[in-house]
Amino acid sequence: MTTDLSMYECAIGESYASLPQAVQRFHRLKGRSALLGQVETEAPDGVLAWLLAWCLGTPRSAVSGPLRFDIDAAPAVESWTRRFPTRTMSSRLRLVDGQIEEHLGAARLTFRLHPARRCLRMELTGMRFLRVPCPNWLLPRVVAEEAGDGDELHFNVLAALPLIGVVANYRGHLRLGSQERS
Repeated sequence: MTTDLSMYECAIGESYASLPQAVQRFHRLKGRSALLGQVETEAPDGVLAWLLAWCLGTPRSAVSGPLRFDIDAAPAVESWTRRFPTRTMSSRLRLVDGQIEEHLGAARLTFRLHPARRCLRMELTGMRFLRVPCPNWLLPRVVAEEAGDGDELHFNVLAALPLIGVVANYRGHLRLGSQERS
C-alpha cells in the first residue's frame, strides 16, 4: 500500500470510507498535533485491577474533566499521549500484519479494526504482558470504539479481565477543530 495512506487506512482497507468523517479525519492526521476535549474515567475494580492499571499506565481513579491528546503520526507508527486530569497515559502503535499493535505500559495489544454501525471497533485479538503471550481464554474483554459527530471524535474504552474485573474504563470526546500543530 502507498505511504500516503495512514496505518488505519491500510489496516481497514476499502471499508475505511464507510467510517464517520470525524473518525476518518482523526486517523488521517500526520505529524505532531494536539487535540483538546473532555473525558470521564472510572476507577479499576479492586486492588488487582488497580495494580494492572498501574502496570499499563491507565487511569486509576474516577474523574471527569479536560483531556489533551498529543499525537505524532507517521504512516507506519504513531505515538499517542493522553493527558487525563490526574494521569498521563502514553502508547505507541504500529501496523503489523494488517492489524494495529499497541505498546501500552507492560502490555502489547493486537487489534483487528472494522467499521460497525457508524463507528470504528477495535477487536482485541492478542496480548503479551511482560513479553509473555496471554492465552486466548484469558484475554481481557475489550470495548474500544470511536464514532464521530461533526468535528468531534467520540471514544469509549473498557478493558476487563476474568476474575479481576474492570482495569480501564474511560469515555469522552476530542474536538478535531482544536488541533494544534507542533
